[in-house]
Amino acid sequence: MRRFLPDTFTTLLVCTVILASLFPASGTFAGYFGIATDLAIAALFFLHGARLSRDVVIAGLLHWRLHLVILLTTFGIFPLLGLGLGFIPDTILPQPLYLGILFLCVLPSTVQSSIAFTSMAGGNVPAAICSASASNIFGMFLTPLLVGLLFSVGGHGGFSFDALQQILLQLLAPFIVGQILQPWIGDWIRAKKKILMPVDRGSILMVVYLAFSTAVVEGLWHTFSIADIAVVIVADMVLLGIVLVLTMLGSRWLGFNKADEITITFCGSKKSLASGVPMANVIFSGQSIGAIVLPLMLFHQIQLMVCAVIAQKYAAAAARRATEKEIDEAASPA
Repeated sequence: MRRFLPDTFTTLLVCTVILASLFPASGTFAGYFGIATDLAIAALFFLHGARLSRDVVIAGLLHWRLHLVILLTTFGIFPLLGLGLGFIPDTILPQPLYLGILFLCVLPSTVQSSIAFTSMAGGNVPAAICSASASNIFGMFLTPLLVGLLFSVGGHGGFSFDALQQILLQLLAPFIVGQILQPWIGDWIRAKKKILMPVDRGSILMVVYLAFSTAVVEGLWHTFSIADIAVVIVADMVLLGIVLVLTMLGSRWLGFNKADEITITFCGSKKSLASGVPMANVIFSGQSIGAIVLPLMLFHQIQLMVCAVIAQKYAAAAARRATEKEIDEAASPA
């Protein structure tokens, strides 16, 4: 039953939303808190860059077919499915929440959980590390461009290239600095993962608090009902279910082995909360992003619960195959 319970970070996210609902940031405090949040996000992407080993990237690039499938799923199939949900009437799925779903569809894959589930299930871990990392790097360019394209196609407006410049300045620049310094500080940062984790999670919690504070002040919880939230949860589950089926069956049809199938399934079906929340803060600067990040926060917990079950099933199947192989070898004549 524990796999169905929310993880610690999700619990903190819920508490942050409750805190913002009861005590929203406003006025001068909100201004200073926003500056602190921007600095925390820059630190987050600096650490991402400093952690990523170049040897891993070079080794992983050799498996280009796998990475291409994952990138096409992340930035191709997902956005198309998001556009398909646009046919749901506003009376069922309110437009602000639909835009949040469309936004999560153009986000890059997760890094930590994709690698963790791939490892748990017995997949190709080096390829998962490279693919998930590449997804986040490409996402800094592709996500804002896809937002501009899809939002304008749907008649929801887009974003200016100033938003892309802001992402390059606030997210990509610290990442590049981290990559430059990686040969000297990378090992130390990877060794201090537990100590530096508060920077990772704290920066996201800061953005969520600020986003929901603004949304609460503007009447977020008076705008959407419990039924609206339930529709978002169902839409998130449908999205995840379709992509999981497509990645599993598609990887088999394309001739990938079991280890690569596992990697494609977990890296292709994930969406990154760690990258998505800061990107929303930049792309939709000056707007209320509470409704934009709410579907992503819900998707985050759903993907963790579902993928935990799938990873355990993959691992159990691998154990059975290993046992059957040992029995066959023992039974075969010498």
